[in-house]
Amino acid sequence: MGKKKAMVPVEELDLSTVKYKPEVVKAPHLTGLMLKLFVKLIEAPVIGSLITSSLKKQNGMIEMLQDTVIPEAPMFKPEFPPQDAEPSVVVADEEGKPEDRVESALKCLPHYDPPSSWSGDLLPSFRYWKIRDYAHAYRSKIVTPSMVAENVISIIEECNYHKPPTPLLISFDAEEIRKQAAASTKRFEEGNPLSILDGIFMAIKDDIDCYPHPSKGATTWMHEVRSVEKDAVCVSRLRSCGVILIGKANMHEIGMGTTGNNPNYGTTRNPHAIERYTGGSSSGPAAIVASGLCSAALGTDGGGSVRIPSSLCGVVGLKTTYGRTSMEGSLCGGGTVEVIGPIASTVEDAILVYAAILGSSPADRISLRPPPPCFPDLSSLESANTLGSLRLGKYTEWFNDVHSIDISDVCEDVLNLLSKSHGCETIAIVIPELNEMRTAHVVSIGSETLCSLNPDCEDGKGVKLTYDVRTSMSLFRSFTAADYVAAQRLRRRLMHHHMEIFKKVDVIVTPTTGMTAPKIPPGALKDGETDMQVTGYLMRFILAGNLLGLPAITIPVGYDKQGLPIGLQLIGRPWGEATILRLASAVEELCAKSRKKPASFHGILNIK
Repeated sequence: MGKKKAMVPVEELDLSTVKYKPEVVKAPHLTGLMLKLFVKLIEAPVIGSLITSSLKKQNGMIEMLQDTVIPEAPMFKPEFPPQDAEPSVVVADEEGKPEDRVESALKCLPHYDPPSSWSGDLLPSFRYWKIRDYAHAYRSKIVTPSMVAENVISIIEECNYHKPPTPLLISFDAEEIRKQAAASTKRFEEGNPLSILDGIFMAIKDDIDCYPHPSKGATTWMHEVRSVEKDAVCVSRLRSCGVILIGKANMHEIGMGTTGNNPNYGTTRNPHAIERYTGGSSSGPAAIVASGLCSAALGTDGGGSVRIPSSLCGVVGLKTTYGRTSMEGSLCGGGTVEVIGPIASTVEDAILVYAAILGSSPADRISLRPPPPCFPDLSSLESANTLGSLRLGKYTEWFNDVHSIDISDVCEDVLNLLSKSHGCETIAIVIPELNEMRTAHVVSIGSETLCSLNPDCEDGKGVKLTYDVRTSMSLFRSFTAADYVAAQRLRRRLMHHHMEIFKKVDVIVTPTTGMTAPKIPPGALKDGETDMQVTGYLMRFILAGNLLGLPAITIPVGYDKQGLPIGLQLIGRPWGEATILRLASAVEELCAKSRKKPASFHGILNIK
């Protein structure tokens, strides 16, 4: 028998004794026949529990959850201490109309200069068309939403004939898009668009309701047991601003994976390199934005599912504070780690979409007491001073624990640029118990996923899930109620560590992922794959955003030697969206010239 261990109470932990322990994930990499065989074994009555038990032991989970005394009380969902107001911001009314919030966010943006060229080719370096470019083109009658809709529809229809196929959407209806675009075009003709988002095309991840489309969560059966009667709250807010919704975007099945692999509908390809993954689970939304098809999309993030694919595809992904947006009408509405967030080609577009969708649910308003949401006033003179006073926290050993040194080098260069251009100071920090955070997160998200899927699994739907998801579900079934409580005790410890760090710094900076887009193994397309080493690298810097509910954003900052995008992640204080958006906007400006056009790109607005 192992000897029991006791953790010191969190307030008494001496940070000088904390040593960084590189993560070592012990699990087989399986595809094809071997993966099918493994699933058969892991689901078998006796041998299955022996396998899961052995995997948990090898990865230190049993020692951490069962053999360790954790003195803290459990924290079953994020609890935040009161926060100081952020400087030089504009406060929004979360109970007001979404279009009014979008208008106040618009006033915060820097001055807009219309593009001197509409063909895209004459610009000095590559840039994406922004929401304000579309809005200008519509208002100047250069183009109408209906004209753009035809471009969008023909590209989506062509995708089905690509070799290899690039399945971006799971549910798509050309007539539905034409109807929305015609209504928007009419509003422009009459001179009364609903907001700057009127006529802007967006995709919605397949785990968020968007009427009349089904929500399948990229399974083959979810729509049979759960009907969609109306839009999710976030989606209805976008619709009231005039957004044109193009359909339901592909994803890793039920959001339970970090690559975006999906044997049910085909695996979405990375627009920068089609032989590579997009990252997941919001694979479709990230690829749609990166390839220029839409300015923005909605994803969900319970374990990096907005930030990982955004980073791997070279776009912006915002994960808000837990409870900042309503999860009503999504498949992951009952959890304590997920949020809905925007993926966009630029920071300003992420701000505009965030302005539209924000607003806590009535229950979260009572339990979390969120302060009023704010936008960074990027048009004011004091914004530069506010930016210069920001202190950035960097845990060097963790920051450098990446698959390729290109990642840490490129991210390090950005911190130096921030210091040189704006005077931001980087401060060395130590974050204890990162391995404990990974275990607490997997037990939390796993138990919550299992709880919501159990009735359907018991009803015979479990065997219709993909093999990699079934592998994960077998692990989740092995967690006990005591494991879940132990994980929530760890959550309280980790919240304490992070709140102490935020007394010294304003933002924690990391690379977004520990590796760039991984290659898709040839055997993985038909039956999927399980590769926990890749998952470990992709989720290395992700989990404080989910387990602790902190806001975080990824911004594209450069490329590795193979030309694959690298993202920098900014993690903020609870409710500190305005601060990370301000810093993200500065980072984007510093890196703008290095941005490259993806190999697969559609210039939807290119007008000769």
